[in-house]
Amino acid sequence: MSNMRLKKTAVAVSLLMASLNINSAVAEDGMNIGGSVRVNYGMKLYDDQSKDKGGDLNFDVLTLKFDGTHGDWGLSSEYRFASGKNFIKWGYGYYNLDPEWQFQFGINKVPFGNPGFISNSWWFGLPYYLGFEDDFDVGAKAVYDNGKWHTDIAFYKNGEYNSGDTKAYAPDIFNGTVAGTEYNNQETNQLNLRQTYTLSEGDLKMVMGGSVEYGQIYNTKTEKNGDRYAVALHMDAGYQGWKLQLQAMQYEFDAENPEGMDNNKIGLGGAGWQYEVASKGQIYSVNLAKTLPTSWGSVKIYNDFGVMTPDTDDNSFDNSYQNVTGAAFSAGPIYIMADYIMGKNMTFSTEKNDHVGLASNGGGWDQRININFGYYF
Repeated sequence: MSNMRLKKTAVAVSLLMASLNINSAVAEDGMNIGGSVRVNYGMKLYDDQSKDKGGDLNFDVLTLKFDGTHGDWGLSSEYRFASGKNFIKWGYGYYNLDPEWQFQFGINKVPFGNPGFISNSWWFGLPYYLGFEDDFDVGAKAVYDNGKWHTDIAFYKNGEYNSGDTKAYAPDIFNGTVAGTEYNNQETNQLNLRQTYTLSEGDLKMVMGGSVEYGQIYNTKTEKNGDRYAVALHMDAGYQGWKLQLQAMQYEFDAENPEGMDNNKIGLGGAGWQYEVASKGQIYSVNLAKTLPTSWGSVKIYNDFGVMTPDTDDNSFDNSYQNVTGAAFSAGPIYIMADYIMGKNMTFSTEKNDHVGLASNGGGWDQRININFGYYF
């Protein structure tokens, strides 16, 4: 029934846009409307049923974007209709104080780590699975940019959805049962600071910087606030179509759990699922890509590698690894990303280890294939 409702909604939206003759056009009131429709092919090479069928091809998502301006004021939002769920990715109002300063309020992107993404693939980098890449929360952000120096200062009250909900775009701290363990934690009162500097010399462009995040963890059972932090150093360099991304970060979730709970792990929820991660550790990312122009568009070939090393009191916890080799094809409104994912002791990419940084349940590197087909309007 949920899929039927989703299809009816997508058809209704398409008919509405057609009747209004809207196709990424700028309306008289300064409103821009666009979006995408995507389908996804996937095959788990560690799953016999998936291999026997030759994988699965499913509807992925319909996205609608609204961007509008009125003088120095503006708004930006994206809403997603995915299979079995729909959710807001971002939605905020903003004010341009001058050409260098902008103030945002609402669900906006958390400024932590490499600006943009610390990945090239559709699958994202390993930091995403702990809530440190392409994350969005509810709060206020000030953005300064003079072309070289870029500063983000932000405060977030909480995640964009209830802590017991898993439909947030990127994982947040989860309040519920995960792998048989009941967690009672909620993220709240978060501060972020990110500073970058852009160096340009001929064909070389390098963005270097650092990020700091600090927030609280409220436990509904003990009614006490724990805390959490993350720090990162990052670099994104481009030269004649080549791109190199480097990032090193450390994080810790220090929750005030009831007596007897294992404080070496914590539950996270997002992207339609919930899982456990080591409560403290380091994440290292090394990504390399090359973009090649073609007569019909471009091809980007890439390899994204990440490792998470747990740093807890439980010596049985193991490293988690993720490597994504792929290519992105761009031709007009068409964008295709083909990924070959390898994972070890890593959620979403292994058969037996639906966690990050906990003790391995066995098995080495698992593989899966994912191809995402998108049409952008």
